Amino acid sequence: MKLSHLAETLIGSEIIKLAGEIKEKQAKGEKIYNFTIGDFDPKVFPIPAEFEEEIIKAYKEGFTNYPPADGIPELRKSVSEFIAEHENLNYDPAKEIVISCGGRPIIYATFRTILDRGEKVVYATPSWNNNHYTHFLEAEHVVLETKPENDFMPTAAELKPLLKGATLLALCSPQNPTGTAFGKQQLEEICDLVIAENKSRSADQKPLYILFDQMYWVLTFGETHHYTPVSLRPELRDYTVFIDGMSKAFAATGVRVGWALGPAHVIGKMKSILSHVGAWSPMAEQHAAARYLRRKDEVNVYLKKFKAEVEERLQKIYEGFDGLKKAGHPVEAIAPQAAIYLTLKIDLAGKKTADGTILQDQAAVTSYILNEAKLGLVPFYAFGSSKNSPWYRLSVGTCKKEEIPAMIAQLKSALEKLQ
Repeated sequence: MKLSHLAETLIGSEIIKLAGEIKEKQAKGEKIYNFTIGDFDPKVFPIPAEFEEEIIKAYKEGFTNYPPADGIPELRKSVSEFIAEHENLNYDPAKEIVISCGGRPIIYATFRTILDRGEKVVYATPSWNNNHYTHFLEAEHVVLETKPENDFMPTAAELKPLLKGATLLALCSPQNPTGTAFGKQQLEEICDLVIAENKSRSADQKPLYILFDQMYWVLTFGETHHYTPVSLRPELRDYTVFIDGMSKAFAATGVRVGWALGPAHVIGKMKSILSHVGAWSPMAEQHAAARYLRRKDEVNVYLKKFKAEVEERLQKIYEGFDGLKKAGHPVEAIAPQAAIYLTLKIDLAGKKTADGTILQDQAAVTSYILNEAKLGLVPFYAFGSSKNSPWYRLSVGTCKKEEIPAMIAQLKSALEKLQ
């Protein structure tokens, strides 16, 4: 029976489809190294103990009623102070911050607030869900497929011909799915393009806005540093909406506390939209987050340990893939930079399996790696890249360190069986 155009044309999630296959195998007793989901196993990465204590305390204090649609004032103030201290960004908690149940609702609200049907959204691939949110709004997709030599981050040279007449530029750093991040000059050049584009528009034209998803900004490793459009070019403050929250910074994906920072005229309308959607962060969790973010010493201790644990896993798997590459196998990896992700290349299309089957395309490669190596990875084509891209996202949120050598050995065995 006929449904809405949106429902009829919305593309299902490749990640959910792959997760379903993995669950079926696990239900049959197969040992699968499931590195597909951008989430955390609480047994491996629990939320901060002090945050958990604050959540329990808030429920015991009876904070179980409706929260304000834009978030409790205490949390907006704590977020403002946290961001000011760690990123040197100053946002008014009353007018320039809105709280929601994670990043998805505020991304949707940003799209809904800024865009009209048919307007241009510029986004790079691979990237997380920009294609779906653009589809929700029946906006025009202006897609840039990024290159491995740029760590799959868009460059100013690539974006320059795409920005004329666009309404929204969707950026993410550190990037999901690649685990890579903008360098300072790289982001400065993009910021200058946006400034120039907005200067070219008349007062009655809608400006070009930036949606800047920085959900993973606390998770940067080595020489990688987190930069933002507003810190590099303060004049972009009136055109930039930040997407942020507790989910990835504190392994608290199920706690559902997210926020947006941005100009008052945008955030005010986002608040109105979210008030009708009802995508509120739970009252108890908001009070808990407000209190926890003020416990600066505990926060810093947690983040230091958390970052070290994530980085160790990424580095060990990277070294394992580097060893396979040096042994002559058609794989490679980009050195860890940020987030909980490792970018991997598994270039096996055209190879023949032990039973004589030809791996005809990348979908067949993905299935072979899952069935033979028992390794679940998300192909970049699930994030908007071309169907023949040999690149993958590996997430370490569920990774047990002691299992890494066995996982690499199993992959090595699967690679050696190919001709």
